[in-house]
Amino acid sequence: MTTVPSADEGAALARSITSQRLAAGVQIIGPIRSVYWWRGSLRDEQEWQLVIKTTRALLDALENHIKANHSYETPEIIATEIAAGNDDYLSWISAETQRTDAS
Repeated sequence: MTTVPSADEGAALARSITSQRLAAGVQIIGPIRSVYWWRGSLRDEQEWQLVIKTTRALLDALENHIKANHSYETPEIIATEIAAGNDDYLSWISAETQRTDAS
């Protein structure tokens, strides 16, 4: 999961992530309102959240891609382990992140 400051940046990042097969898909949720501390100031900003469907094996590559293509100095990058899920859906994620014929 990561957040971005605009819908356009979210769409561009989602396209670059999926086109490189670093994820099977990305959901863009927003706008959301984020209240957080940054460099000693309390911020209240509008953001868009990207929920990225990938595998554990691709986490390092995905993190590097986000850092290289994100406008934030310190982008939020959080991975949540899937404890259980629809086997067909989880197989889809694995298959779509391994295909090389269309990427």
